[in-house]
Formats: sequence, C-alpha cells, structure tokens
Amino acid sequence: MTEDNIMEAQQTEENLSEILQIRRDKLKKLQDEGRDPFAITKFKFNAYSTDIKNNYETMENQTVSLAGRIMSKRDMGRAFFCDLQDSKGRIQLYITIGDLGESCYSDFKKWDIGDIIGVEGIVFRTRRGEISVHVKSVTLLTKSLQPLPEKFHGLTNQELRYRQRYVDLIVNPEVKRNFEIRSKFIKHIRDYLDSRGYIEVETPVLNTISGGANARPFVTHHNALNLTMYMRIATELHLKRLIVGGMDRVYEIGRIFRNEGMSTKHNPEFTSVELYQAYADYHDMMDLFEELLSSAAKEILGTYELEWQGYNINLTPGWPRITMAEAVKQHTGVDFMSINTDEEALEAAKSLNIELPKEKTWGNLLYECFDQLVESKLIQPTFILDHPVEVSPLAKKSQKDPRLTERFELFICRSEMGNAFSELNDPVDQKERFRRQVELRAAGDEEAGMMDEDFINALEYGMPPTGGLGIGIDRVVMMLTNSDSIRDVILFPTMKPLED
Repeated sequence: MTEDNIMEAQQTEENLSEILQIRRDKLKKLQDEGRDPFAITKFKFNAYSTDIKNNYETMENQTVSLAGRIMSKRDMGRAFFCDLQDSKGRIQLYITIGDLGESCYSDFKKWDIGDIIGVEGIVFRTRRGEISVHVKSVTLLTKSLQPLPEKFHGLTNQELRYRQRYVDLIVNPEVKRNFEIRSKFIKHIRDYLDSRGYIEVETPVLNTISGGANARPFVTHHNALNLTMYMRIATELHLKRLIVGGMDRVYEIGRIFRNEGMSTKHNPEFTSVELYQAYADYHDMMDLFEELLSSAAKEILGTYELEWQGYNINLTPGWPRITMAEAVKQHTGVDFMSINTDEEALEAAKSLNIELPKEKTWGNLLYECFDQLVESKLIQPTFILDHPVEVSPLAKKSQKDPRLTERFELFICRSEMGNAFSELNDPVDQKERFRRQVELRAAGDEEAGMMDEDFINALEYGMPPTGGLGIGIDRVVMMLTNSDSIRDVILFPTMKPLED
C-alpha cells in the first residue's frame, strides 16, 4: 500500500468514526428527551410500495400507511422528497412543513439515510408522473447507527457482501430475487413429491457413524455420553431404514455437512433433498428427476430455456441418457467396454494422459477418464448411467455387467446436479462393500465410509427393490438464478474469519 493510499484509508476511517459518533449523539438526544425510537414496539401498516404502484388506478387519493427504510432525501427547503424502501420495493414520499408542522418537520430533517420510519399519507402522482405518497404523519421507528454504503458505488466488494448479507439486501435489493427463487424451488419440490404420495421426514444430524456418501465429515463430541459424533454427510442410510420399515415413499430436505474445501460449487454446509421409493429403480428416478427440474423451471421462470454460465440451457423434457463408458468413448475414442483387465485399462488411461488414481482398477480408471476428460464437456442436461462398482458402494450391481452399478448422475453446464441408484439391498454384498471402505479409510482415505452394522441389520430384515435420488438444491438454484457461485444462493455462506 502506498503512502497516499494509507493516508486515504486513515482519512476514511476518521470520517466514518465522526459519522458514527454523530448518529449516536442523535440517538442519545432522542433518548434524553424521552423519545427513544427503540422503545416503540409495533407499527400498523396496510400497504406495500409495489402494491401502490401496481394498483394506482384504484388507490389514487386513498390514505395508506407504510413502513420502511429511508434510502434517500432531497431537501427542497420547505419540502422534502424521500425514497422509502420496504420489503417489496421503493416508493417516493413527499413531505412538507405545512403537513407535519415545524417541530415534526425539523425532527425529520435530522433523521438519516438508513433510519426506519412509519408514515401515513395520500397516494398521488407528481407533476413529473411519479407515483408517490403525500405524507401527513411520520414516526421514527428505528435509528440506524451505521451509515449505508455510498449511493453510487454501493456495496460492491463481493466478499463483504457475503459477510454482511443484511447490508447487501438493503443496498442491492435485486439480490433478494435469488432467495425468492430458492424458496419457490423448495416449495415446488415439496408440492411435487407430496402430490405423488411421498412423506417428508426428519433424520438425525448427529451420528455415531459417518456414512451415506464418500466425504470427510465434521467431528464433534457429546460430553454427557463422552462420545465422538459426526455431523451427517448424507441422509441416505436413515431414509433407507424407513423403507425397510414399510414407509414406501420418503424424502428429506435438510442441511448436509462435509469437511472439504470451498469453491464456487462447494460450501461445507449445503442443502439437499434425498428421496426413496420402494419397488422402483434408477430409471424411475431419472423420469422423476427430469420432470421435477423441467416443471420447476416452467413454473418458476415460465420457460424451459434459461441462461447459465454463458450458455443457453434447454430443459425441455427428453434429456440424453448415456452410459459412462459410452460418454468416454464418444469424447476420447477409448472403449472401456472392450477392455477386460486392469492392466489393459491402465494402458488405455495412460494413453489419454490423465492423472492416475491410487487404486488402478478398471472401474477407477474408467471413472477418472470420465471425470478428467468428459465431465467438462457436458453442457446440456445429460444423464450419465452405469458407474463403476468401486465408486458406488451403495448402488445395486448392473445385471448386464457386474463391474458396473445401476447408478446415474445428471450433469448440466459441467456441474453434477444429482445422484441416484437402484439401491443395493443385498446385506451380504453391502457388508463386503463397507469392509472395502473401511480398508480404504485405514489406508488414509478420510472420505471413505465406515462400517454401519445397524444398517446391515436393517437390510437383513429385508428392503424391497428401491430407487433413490439425491439432489443438490443449491446447485439447482444456481442454475435457475444464473449464478456463478454457490455463495450467491446461500444467505450466509461459510467464510474465513477476518484477521485482526
């Protein structure tokens, strides 16, 4: 930082300190006079800014009351124009000394941008044609002690916007659209599944075993039981216990916690929906997933076509469904289905110059070829089917080839949107796969699963053929809002603490 920059920063800090003190002095004066705005407990209002604007013909000359935040003030001498922002939008207020009286008008002049007020007035249109409210009375409801970001530059620092989402929402109200769409999508999921006979349930967030996915868990401690516990990395194993118990269609929308790195696609704390349906397979889950996402786009956005990450995405039903091996063959020319040994697979992978996995089996090599060379090319909605057994410890083996499983992932714009299986319900096979995960964990793989004896016990009672699907809600909302970062669709994303 140059000497000029240091001096500028010091001057800015001094100016801010002065502003903060002035606002606190104003509050103290009000409190000393017995007019503490924080003592006010409620304010009755009957209209929102956008309601007035959208229904002006019927509301003209009507008396209304509104509440919101002062976003601008324009002093005209014996009158003020003021922009009031409420939860739905903004509207102009017209305030005169004649209507309020000298004392109240004088008080209003001392109020600051950011203060929250309640007003009552008459709806009218100015000579310039702007729909406004001619204020007859005004009340200070909350004194803002922090100044809002400067008008023309606003809150543009992206990291600060994530850290102080409350300020971001005030000065960048368009940000609210992302979270309105998020809310609508979650509601759409519930409506869609409820209408098809699914039951919404809740399963534990704290578990004695980490399972249901390959991911590093957050570890905590239960003091009373002196017990190590893990925050859930998936809801899968508990939901499938309910299928065993006879609840044929269940789902859960909830927070998932994975102790992994952060990126534009990953936050350690995220939201998923997992659903399970007895007597169904992964083809049924594909049909459901396609209909769920396409209908959500149509209902929320009014179209199957949207833009994301610079691409025009078409969600019209009828998405391609190809196997992982077919996708690798299409994009690299290597046909893994004609390869029968791990040694041959290794030579084929080396010819493609990929980074080789630790476990150099046919399945792991196929998966790495797809992950490193194909996934980045999948822009339009595409189902990738039949993943290798090695990377699918909870999926049923394919009847066509025991090296593969009945599993799919949906990719849109290079991003995985969801994951589904024909669920493994053979307790003997499941226990062997758990044992393999335990071996990998002992060898240092912190993302490998643990042995879940109780889940094996549940499977031994008998789980019917079942289809299961997990969807990353944040990732889908990114698509629906054309957002580049997962932090744009999580109100309070995980952030590294600021250094002192």
